[in-house]
Amino acid sequence: MIKRSIASVLISALLCACNGETKKNDGGGLSGSLVGTWQLLSGTLIEKGDTSVTDYTKNTSFIKIINGSHFAFLKHSVNKDSAANYDSGGGRYTLVDSSYTEHLEYCNEREWEGHDFTFTVSLKNDTLVQRGIEKIEKAGIDRLNIEKYVRLKN
Repeated sequence: MIKRSIASVLISALLCACNGETKKNDGGGLSGSLVGTWQLLSGTLIEKGDTSVTDYTKNTSFIKIINGSHFAFLKHSVNKDSAANYDSGGGRYTLVDSSYTEHLEYCNEREWEGHDFTFTVSLKNDTLVQRGIEKIEKAGIDRLNIEKYVRLKN
């Protein structure tokens, strides 16, 4: 009887451990810290030895919204009379430690859809920095992208 009870407990524990649900390693809570709305302050692109830095606090507004499983970004000119383009996209993401991968499912630039972009993210207070390679062979894109965001308050 005691052997059967011990066996039942062990089998129950094993079944609970193997319930098919996997949890990602989120860097000790970094995943929850990313949830929110972020305003892009600056972006640095390094491609073929050339560096360009864009200040997103002047003529362009760019936000990224991150929830527990998905992200979305929206960008447009702050000048309403401008013919400047509007960009948006989004999809699922994964986060393991500081490795943040966006799985771009929707984008107004259709050749970007279906690609994964992996970044290293760091968070200090309300500043998020993501750094990674953007590569789309068909579009001839292969560059380092460094973006600095600040968390928007309610």
